[in-house]
Amino acid sequence: MDPETAALVGTAGTTLVSLLTTEAWQRTRDGFAAVWRRAQPERAQAITAELDITRSDLFTAQASGDSDTRDELGAEWQGRIRRLITAHPEEAEALRALINELQSLAPAASPVTQHATAFGNARVYQAGRDQNFNQR
Repeated sequence: MDPETAALVGTAGTTLVSLLTTEAWQRTRDGFAAVWRRAQPERAQAITAELDITRSDLFTAQASGDSDTRDELGAEWQGRIRRLITAHPEEAEALRALINELQSLAPAASPVTQHATAFGNARVYQAGRDQNFNQR
């Protein structure tokens, strides 16, 4: 798989899972089901049911504070999408258009808040991204 298609598949899986628990979930489900319906009509109904199950699993994980499930489900859907696009490369452009549409519906990322407390001679180093240290 070429790097551009691999990136599309990765973005598609992440976007799909991130939107299933938002107000855009219905459009997300319908959009992905439509891609499957064109490529593999016999699987479209099963994919819709699997998307509903994924949504339910995500809500359960959120309620219990399980942060790993979202990543696992994203990887699972990336695999499904990769197999679909490998078998039906003609659907890559439709998938790209769907992802572009859905990303505009994604909620804005919530800000990151960091808290730290140091006692005695301790030091706290916090960064939102890269941190470089030059010790002397």
